[in-house]
Amino acid sequence: MRNQRGHINGLLIPLVLVVILFVAAGSFGIWAFSSRQDYKDNADQKIKAAVVVAEQNKSTQKDNEFVEKEKQPLKTYSGPAAFGSLVLQYPKTWSAYVGEKASSNIPIDAYFHPGYVAAADGNNSYALRVQVLDTSYIDVLKSYDTYVKTNKTKATPYTPVKNPAITGTRLEGDVAPNRQGVMVIVPVRDKTLKIWTESKDFVNDFNTIILPNYSFAQ
Repeated sequence: MRNQRGHINGLLIPLVLVVILFVAAGSFGIWAFSSRQDYKDNADQKIKAAVVVAEQNKSTQKDNEFVEKEKQPLKTYSGPAAFGSLVLQYPKTWSAYVGEKASSNIPIDAYFHPGYVAAADGNNSYALRVQVLDTSYIDVLKSYDTYVKTNKTKATPYTPVKNPAITGTRLEGDVAPNRQGVMVIVPVRDKTLKIWTESKDFVNDFNTIILPNYSFAQ
């Protein structure tokens, strides 16, 4: 609105701002009321859903704790002195199949897995594999060059917890054709020790149970 001199009435701008604020406040009020009404109408259902989720989480936590407790006390495998006097501990819920052949280029060839050990037919992945090879450490390490050079496997220096004077190699990624996991390779006198998991599902057990609890003669 203009006055007789053609200027905008000084009251118009405040009036427009008041109208805008009123509309905004009304919109917010409607949104807040709707949200409150929705919560009120669905409060019981939402509370029940939250309780179910909380109970499921609690149950899962208890199940996980039970599984971990069941792994104790650890079982022990002790290998022949001729092959490095390997001592290895593993969960008592795992089964083991260990082949010991002095005349073989793999004098110790072992398989470990929860429940039972399936046939070694090339189709099964195991929680833990252990081999003592009558092959030099350097030659065993070279057999993984292709994996490392193609970035399928990461290689880093590794020191056994109970044999700190020995330096080996830790491999993470592809540890065999169609097998991903973690492997450590260490020299044991004139032989080589390989310990690995063929499944990412058992990497935590490998790191927290297997690696801290094995030793061999130096």
